[in-house]
Amino acid sequence: MTTLWPRLEPLLPRVSKPARYIGCEDGMQRPSGGPHLTSWLLTYPDTYEVGLPNQGLQILYELLNERSDSWAERSYAPWIDLEAELRAAGLPLFSVDTHRAAGEFDIIAFNLSAELVYTNVLNCIDLAGVEVRSAHRSDADPLIGAGGHCAFNPEPLADFVDFFVIGDGEEVVGEITEIVGGWKRSGKRTGTREGLLRELSKIEGVYVPAMYDVAYDGPALVGVTPKHSDVPPMVGKRTVADLAEWPYPKRQLVPVTEVVHDRLSVEVFRGCTRGCRFCQAGMITRPVRERPATQVREMISRGLERSGYDEVSLMSLSTADYSGIGDLVRDTIALGGDAMGGCGDTPSGAGRVSVSLPSLRVDAFTVDVAAQVSKARRTGLTFAPEAGSWRLRQIINKLITEEDLYAAVRSAYSQGWHRMKLYFLTGLPSEMDPDTQAIAELADACARIGQEYTKRASVTVSLGGFVPKPHTPFQWFGQNSAEELTRKVRLVRSALGRNRRVQLKWHDPAATTAEGITSRGDRRVGRAIEYVWRKGGTFQEWSERFDLDMWAEAMAACGLDLDWYVHRHRSADEVLPWDHIGAGLHRDFLWQDWQDALAGYGVEDCRWTPCYDCGACTEYGIEHMVASSVAPNGGSQGTGQDLATGHVVPVELRPRVFAGAAGSAGGGA
Repeated sequence: MTTLWPRLEPLLPRVSKPARYIGCEDGMQRPSGGPHLTSWLLTYPDTYEVGLPNQGLQILYELLNERSDSWAERSYAPWIDLEAELRAAGLPLFSVDTHRAAGEFDIIAFNLSAELVYTNVLNCIDLAGVEVRSAHRSDADPLIGAGGHCAFNPEPLADFVDFFVIGDGEEVVGEITEIVGGWKRSGKRTGTREGLLRELSKIEGVYVPAMYDVAYDGPALVGVTPKHSDVPPMVGKRTVADLAEWPYPKRQLVPVTEVVHDRLSVEVFRGCTRGCRFCQAGMITRPVRERPATQVREMISRGLERSGYDEVSLMSLSTADYSGIGDLVRDTIALGGDAMGGCGDTPSGAGRVSVSLPSLRVDAFTVDVAAQVSKARRTGLTFAPEAGSWRLRQIINKLITEEDLYAAVRSAYSQGWHRMKLYFLTGLPSEMDPDTQAIAELADACARIGQEYTKRASVTVSLGGFVPKPHTPFQWFGQNSAEELTRKVRLVRSALGRNRRVQLKWHDPAATTAEGITSRGDRRVGRAIEYVWRKGGTFQEWSERFDLDMWAEAMAACGLDLDWYVHRHRSADEVLPWDHIGAGLHRDFLWQDWQDALAGYGVEDCRWTPCYDCGACTEYGIEHMVASSVAPNGGSQGTGQDLATGHVVPVELRPRVFAGAAGSAGGGA
């Protein structure tokens, strides 16, 4: 392989932010490669500053370069100015590590963190000099792979991606490497590309669309079935049971230019059992697996020493739920010492290391946590009540009361914060105008609490349109139209009036509609994605580039009904495009939870209550996974294996219980 740098470098002065394309980060690896090794180009289909902090990509980057049979480099979607320069100069997509041509790698693998990047995926494949549709590729072409949360409905990209990894990637990339490496070292004499894909389809957690037939009856999907008897009818997700075995990334990349989330990031646990019905991440990443506290502390200490960062982000879906979070925050801040003193919003005499808790549960944020975090530099805090009324929070199973929220806000303001962000969704199932208007009331109440402590207190409301995601209890719900979401945004804005204490920001309802197309579509939607791409519709996740009219035109041109795909409710017996992908959750559990939502029932976190039999733990031959060896509220106990420690612990097995009914005044997790 040869570098493209001599031809690429003269183009960079003509584009914005050329530092996006040079590499040279601390932690960057320069693998020597070799024809006998399996080569991976790990690609994030968005700009460098968005993609570089992605932990999943960085973890696989290190793992593959540690192996003796593989090597990996990175690529990111070039912005439109460099894309134009590349096409004019006849240059392909390249790696940022050694600037090798993308088409020379064995595997080009994409991280799919958001659905609106799908047109970027097609653009990157095309820029690599590879046929966009997998059916047109030859044995000499790279394999195109993809993974990430969006892969749990792979069908919209099924005609373009050779294989998808469902779930955690740490283990499965090694198995893929071995199969591809064996085929490559044989001189590709052991079979055709189709034979290689068939072998990959036998790996647990790997979905190969070409190995499945899709049948329709009019607009309805009838089924997705394997073409061969040795191809699994259901592709289950891969789950890393013990995070202690995977202390990655060990050398987080430190960029030479500004990126989002530019801080040391350490994952403290995976999974969530809070059971928020709108949250795909919380459903598909079950069960909860905590990283041992000693390992977390070691990763923080070594990461700070190596990187020079002075801020640590403790990553999870609900960081304040981590066991001993107060002690962990205290120990992290202490790593900085008192030598730097205070500056700006930093309390005098405080340590220089600050802690970011990006995923905060209102009912887990205590005065102790607030006090510990406040010892370092204070930035804004974000809480996510999600819905304005208690009635609606029970329906979405976000079981936090107004009192929970006010207590968390008071804890923060009392410890010196003066900026707060509250995140809400609109367009939720059964939402009525009083629920929507309650968002403004809740935000104003929080701002008034802040005014008790500082006149600078302010609250920002961030309002997003709800998209029902696959593998959640709300997957049968028909989402609100862009017009209805716009009306609800105006309701909140009107309810706030001239309130200077509260600022309102909202996600474009039109983009929410396009996200509904790409997240819930079947294989036919791929034609519309390709249409938008060929019309120049890249970077649709960027507001200045997004165009809903282009998506509506694409759906119509492909004979697809946008309203049918996005806005209608699904029935219990309907075949869903992702039914052949197993997220570890029983379909009847999700359906029952959907019915419970419609009835106004909430369910408590199953780590502290009896098992609800969702299926996530039974995949491992156990009945329930708990964070404590003491069964709450009495009751009979069984035993199971705690995946975070490997220890056998007592578990309580009881029928499902509900937190409360719609309209009740109390309750909460």
